[in-house]
Amino acid sequence: MASLKELKGRINSVKSTQKITKAKQMVAAAKLRKAQAAAEAARPYASRLAEVMGSLAAKVAGQDNGPLLMRGTGSDQRHLLVVVNTDKGLCGGLNSNIVKEAKLQARALEAAGKTVSFYLVGKKGRAPIRRDYPNGIAAGYDTGNVRTPGFDEASAIARELLEMFEAGKFDVAHLVAPEFKNALTQLPVTTQIIPVPAPTNTVAIDAVVEYEPGEEEILEELLPRYVTTQLFGALLEREASEQGASMTAMDNATRNAGELINKLTIQYNRSRQAAITTELIEIIAGAEAL
Repeated sequence: MASLKELKGRINSVKSTQKITKAKQMVAAAKLRKAQAAAEAARPYASRLAEVMGSLAAKVAGQDNGPLLMRGTGSDQRHLLVVVNTDKGLCGGLNSNIVKEAKLQARALEAAGKTVSFYLVGKKGRAPIRRDYPNGIAAGYDTGNVRTPGFDEASAIARELLEMFEAGKFDVAHLVAPEFKNALTQLPVTTQIIPVPAPTNTVAIDAVVEYEPGEEEILEELLPRYVTTQLFGALLEREASEQGASMTAMDNATRNAGELINKLTIQYNRSRQAAITTELIEIIAGAEAL
């Protein structure tokens, strides 16, 4: 049984931890509002860009001389999974869920006879993927050197991915990233980004539209920007998901610390009362012996 001094030390230690988790919860809550607003503001732009790209892609569909990003390499044997994890921990099971989704996609592709490699964004989640696929890490990008990853980081990632695609290092690239729903729910989703899939939900436009320059020239500029926009949106969703998961995890940790403090306090009071009772019994027994 722990002594009174040990119990008091444990109570003080848990109280100190509770102060830290409470502070981190408040910081995450403050950052969440800004990150959520940024993620939600980027969604309409990405959706509208997809509609414009779909309108242009419909005009060049079936052409053998179309952009490489649209028609692909003609093969789907080599797949690249772009896994977007966070750079910091203490955000619950967010990173583990992303890694599970990436491994699930990798196993499904391998079962179909495909070759799978990984492009890792963020520090967390690298170890479990590297442990299971030690020779499957093609490249990566560290976003921990910036306070809040933005469009510049997304452009750098997209530029490297496009260079790898043009060099023939993979045929199809899939983006595995969290999608922010609310502070309690962040779901990992997998979407194909290279070659760019033509949207199927485009609205037909009866008006005659003339493009200057031609559709192919516009697509040559638009398709890389579309890939960058997808990555930029994934980074924004990741930031919002990280803050939401961190706020929820720290709230749970704070409540668990409070429950532990209550249990330790009850145990401390009982031990103290037992010690006092034992001393009283010894005093009374000694007085009666005299």
